[in-house]
Amino acid sequence: MNTMNLKQLMTAALVCAAVATSACAATGTERSTGVVIDDSVIGAKVKTALIESPDTKARQIDVKVNKGTVMLAGAVETQKEKSEAGMLARKVEGVRDVQNSLTVGIEKRSAGEVVDDVSLTARVKAALVGNTITKARQIDVKSNKGVVELHGFVDSQAEINEAVKEARAVSGVVDVRNDLEVKASN
Repeated sequence: MNTMNLKQLMTAALVCAAVATSACAATGTERSTGVVIDDSVIGAKVKTALIESPDTKARQIDVKVNKGTVMLAGAVETQKEKSEAGMLARKVEGVRDVQNSLTVGIEKRSAGEVVDDVSLTARVKAALVGNTITKARQIDVKSNKGVVELHGFVDSQAEINEAVKEARAVSGVVDVRNDLEVKASN
């Protein structure tokens, strides 16, 4: 299979997955199914643009979308890669705004450090799941040398405050970097 066919297949798979998972959209204060589908398609197109660019490493970049606002999270090697990811996201049709929360500089870590961070991430995620205020499925958690990063779109400022409080309370957390945002209202 040549590279072009692989990219087209990857793009089709991302769009299909986005549309298929969007059928679970909630009602009330959450986004409508139509908005979720639009956001899922935008997210798939942004991820595809990142995959197709020779200047970005898409596997290191998380993409979240809420009512046309794209949040980029993760770690990249250079400022150029961070800027390129933001520019690619802005070019996608339907994107209203881009919150570029990418961290520049990927450090080499030992296997023990990686295991410690994976364990810390799991403990923070478990604390969020166990809290009745936080909706853990809306919050991405990453850890690096005891510093926990929280990313995503949540329903309220109270949920942000509670998520940060829960993360700080987990043993082994040195600091919390809060990149959570309240979802845009209609």
